[in-house]
Amino acid sequence: MPTSLVKGYMKLQKTLVATTRIERPLDEVFDFFSKAENLDAITPPALRFKILTPTPIAMHTGTRIRYKISLFGIPMFWKTLISSWNPPYEFVDEQTSGPYTIWHHRHSFKADGNATIMTDTITYQSKGWILAPFLHWLFVDKQVEGIFAYREKKLHELFA
Repeated sequence: MPTSLVKGYMKLQKTLVATTRIERPLDEVFDFFSKAENLDAITPPALRFKILTPTPIAMHTGTRIRYKISLFGIPMFWKTLISSWNPPYEFVDEQTSGPYTIWHHRHSFKADGNATIMTDTITYQSKGWILAPFLHWLFVDKQVEGIFAYREKKLHELFA
């Protein structure tokens, strides 16, 4: 857990790595993730996830996407930027505004025979100033881990 002292308060950044084996070919799996509108199918219902950007969205480096979500029952707007786009192997989305101070999400895809190994690497930091470490411990880490556990379950259902 990297921490550093910044302007008199603790800055806490966390990284979660989630790896999922999907029993489908690389091109099919990447195609699913290249369509932002598919995010709804793999996002927990409690987040009340909604894409505000008109769909379909042409994905490429520089694409900006607006969402509305609900965290702990509080509606929030979230904007992301596709900062890297390398089909069918990888793409990165980064929050430009929203509920986190930092959200950097690398999606990596690797063929494994007729299956795909997908790795999500998420670096995040919650807002909360000096309360951020406590908020991570109490809420944020569990919430982020829960989102990706739900995602893995739904992916196995969708690609069964």
